Amino acid sequence: MEKVAVVGCGSYMDQGYGCPGEWRCLKAASLGDGTFETPSQVVAFVKCECPGRTVVPAIGMAMKLSEIKPDKIYLSSCLTNAVPGCPYTGAKDLASIIEEKTGIEVVVGTHDYH
Repeated sequence: MEKVAVVGCGSYMDQGYGCPGEWRCLKAASLGDGTFETPSQVVAFVKCECPGRTVVPAIGMAMKLSEIKPDKIYLSSCLTNAVPGCPYTGAKDLASIIEEKTGIEVVVGTHDYH
């Protein structure tokens, strides 16, 4: 089973928009729905905190504490489809930064559930 980390939008989580590591990303991962190609084990769920400078260190800390390196990192649908969008960086740019710093493939989006 593929091991994955999910990065959610900290602003959405903190404002109560239904994404505190909530069921939709976890459901999609466990069933292999949405952008997950196969059922996957979520080994970390990390908040991207504005302005996004700490997301790479947070992913690194999650890997260190869990002692599990994810096969892929997913940017949650709430992060990638936020309205209004992130004022600091776009999802594709954030994905590129994370890939460059971690060497792990990043997938943009997790699910289409509403």
